[in-house]
Order: sequence, then C-alpha cells, then structure tokens
Amino acid sequence: MASEVLVPSSPAEAVAAFGDGAGTTVVGGGTVVVPEMSYGRLAPGRVLLLSRAGLAGIATEGTTVTIGATTSVGALLELEDRVPALAACARNVADYEVRGQATVGGNLCGYGDLQGCLLALDATARSAGADGERTEPLEAFLANRGSRLLLDVSFELPDASAFAVLEYPHTHEFTVLAVTGVRTAAGETRLAATGVAGPGARLRSAEALASDPDAAGAAAASDVTFADDALASAWYREQTLPVLVRRVLNQLEESA
Repeated sequence: MASEVLVPSSPAEAVAAFGDGAGTTVVGGGTVVVPEMSYGRLAPGRVLLLSRAGLAGIATEGTTVTIGATTSVGALLELEDRVPALAACARNVADYEVRGQATVGGNLCGYGDLQGCLLALDATARSAGADGERTEPLEAFLANRGSRLLLDVSFELPDASAFAVLEYPHTHEFTVLAVTGVRTAAGETRLAATGVAGPGARLRSAEALASDPDAAGAAAASDVTFADDALASAWYREQTLPVLVRRVLNQLEESA
C-alpha cells in the first residue's frame, strides 16, 4: 500500500499536489496502475488520485475541441460525427468495461492507441510540472510525459479523418499496428501510427506523398522504427504499415 494517498478536488489542487512529480504515481482510471499495484509489481510511496480533480469532460468552442485528462476513453464516442477516426480509435481500445474506466490521460501517458490519432489531429497538450504549466505540441509532451501532469489536450476539428488498424481477435490485447489520417480544412493531410517502437509517431515522409497512396505507403516505414514483441514481429509490422497507410488515404479520398 502507498504510504501517502492524495485526492485533490480541483485542477489547481492536483497541480499543487503533483509538484515536480518526483516519487509520485498518478492514477486516472486505474486500469493499468491498479493491477500493477495489486500484483506487487509497483509499490509507490505516494499516489495522486485524479478521479475527483475536475479534469474530465469534452468541450467545444468554435472549431476547437478540448478533452480533459480524466475523460474516459469511452466518452470519445460522443465525437463520432465530427471526428470519426478518434471514435474508431477509442472503440478499438480493449472492451466496453475498460473504455468506461480508462482515461484519455492514462492512455496517452502510456503507449496507448490515442497517441497516434491525436498526433494526426495535431493536438496540443496542457500540462504541469517542475517549471509550472505549459501548452505544447503533443509530440513534445510525449517525449517528456514521465515528468509532467497532463491536464487536457486540444485540437481543431478536421475536414475529414480515417482510422485503419491491424486487428487481432482478443479485445484485451494491445493494438499491433494502427494508422490515423486527417485532412484539415486547409487541405493538409496528416498521418500518424501507433504500434511502432516507442510512442506514437507522425509519418511525415508519407504525408509528403499523400496524393499517391502507393508511394506514401512505401515511404511510411522510413518515419518509424519497429520492434519485436509477443504480439508481432518487427518484420510483420513493417510489411503491414504500407497497407494501413493506403487504406487511410483511400478513405480520406472517398470522403472528399
């Protein structure tokens, strides 16, 4: 058991309690951290519970969508009409019970599927840490997420979005590989992948060739590295990534 458990009742209290994050284990929905604690693989001295911190909710102001860090993954289905790729990505996470409990912040701060989708949406992350509060591109936040408390993420509504995933039958498994594509109101195409080595990544070489799905698919592998794990080999992922990129680009084309 943790020697100290903090339960802030507001965002300000959560930021103050987190401080510089040293020695603090943050619990959002608990779908990852609590089992680790229960089985003795994690023994935190100080736990910060965010369930009452007022960090949940989805707000839209004009074309800007802001999602609180403790918003459940399942709640993202509310955005299906406006951002179908984000809803499809959320629906692909585990099962109904987990989606109802797991949080957007927890998914982003691990190696969750939402990283790729929100990278393609060019989301910004608002977080707090030793140097105070800041808002930065999600890509920059992911590189330093271990020392930051995520408060929310924001993005502009896209003109179109698409999601393609390499599906395995067992719903509790992590995604083997997934690609999200977005077409902005200005006509820019953005692509990102999860299931690669490390956190989700933008596929910038593929984006530059988005008008030619075959060429974009072939270029995508140069943007990421792949790893072997219990789900699939690096070789298999490398062979599959071009297929998913082509599917996403074709979906975006069909929606034009």
